[in-house]
Amino acid sequence: MLKRISGTFNAFPRQFWLVAFGVLLSSAGSSLIWPFQLIYISGKLDSPLAAAATLISVSSFVGMLVSFLGGSIADRFGRKPIMFLAQAAHGIAYLLMSQADSYLGFLLPMTIMGASMPFYAIGSDSMMADMVPPEKRTIAYSILRMTNNAGIAIGPAIGGLIVAKSYALAFYGAAAAMFSYSLILLLFARETLKNQENGLKPETLLQSIGGYRRVFKDGPYLGFVAAVTFGMIAPLMMWTLFAVYTKTNYGLTEARYAWLPITNALMCVFVQYFVTMITRRHRPALMIAVGMLVYALGVGSVALMNNFAGFWVSMVILTFGELILIPTGTAYAASRAPEDMRGRYMTIYWLTWGLARAAAPLIGGFLNDAIAPKAIWFGGLAFGLTSTLVLFILARRSHDPGPVMEKLPG
Repeated sequence: MLKRISGTFNAFPRQFWLVAFGVLLSSAGSSLIWPFQLIYISGKLDSPLAAAATLISVSSFVGMLVSFLGGSIADRFGRKPIMFLAQAAHGIAYLLMSQADSYLGFLLPMTIMGASMPFYAIGSDSMMADMVPPEKRTIAYSILRMTNNAGIAIGPAIGGLIVAKSYALAFYGAAAAMFSYSLILLLFARETLKNQENGLKPETLLQSIGGYRRVFKDGPYLGFVAAVTFGMIAPLMMWTLFAVYTKTNYGLTEARYAWLPITNALMCVFVQYFVTMITRRHRPALMIAVGMLVYALGVGSVALMNNFAGFWVSMVILTFGELILIPTGTAYAASRAPEDMRGRYMTIYWLTWGLARAAAPLIGGFLNDAIAPKAIWFGGLAFGLTSTLVLFILARRSHDPGPVMEKLPG
């Protein structure tokens, strides 16, 4: 076991582990508050669920608009600046949110968060693709997910206790974690974007933005992005509305609910590696479709549950879909991108999250208010199954030759 751990550690550059540590730190800090964020906002605004949920949608729409600029900046000026600025901005947003008590007061920090999350993801995923060869990328993204979820396992357990006494303290803790990671990046990370060595002048920022035309000509990639975007509405409805749904309809407290995201995080830490060892032996396009199917079943199952144990089972099912789909999808997007287009390819990939995150609370809030609370989960199931069907069709038509097998020392 020690030999395998040592072999895995030595298989990746030191900066990879620096970023992994930063991910652990920031995810532990942010998860002090994010599972309970909509509960907090709804309570402060004293408004229907759909009204409070529009803040998440507005945040996501803004994030989508600026994410195109993020990909261009990452390909033009580097990965490190965009990652540093995103983390610092996220910390500022938490401080602002701790003082907000009106819709407009929440709108500014939510908008900053909406912009900073895709900026960081684009920079980080591009940096990983720069440092890690294709045959190791699925493993690399899986390890980052494991460290991210190790933080999420820690955060809600502490956050559930903190918010019971003071939401402000949880916001301050989240901000401190974000600022700490931004300083780590500023002081210790090195830039991984390679300078052009062919004697040509580097692209201007406007030329870089115009370079998205090359991405839009990649038909199979755009089909994959569109299908995943549609399907991701289902799990993101669960992540944005689950806490409010369980508390409002079944009286589940924040401290009790915290064990649901903790379960997700612990599975990502301790099960992700073994799931990846299986999925990497199959064609990525097929595994993405399978992951979406399991995602859909996990979301739909919530409609059948009425207590903590049932909700826990739904979370376990959903998490298996996550373990299958997310690392495979990220590695697929990174590996498909030409070296000089990684930031822009990852921007289009992260639109799947931005679009779905914008649509999910609006759709879920409408289903809850206009039909019935359980309609959220039936609607999510429909979105997920439709996406699954399209992804299976795309997988059959794909010319993807098969998996790239990662081999690690030990």
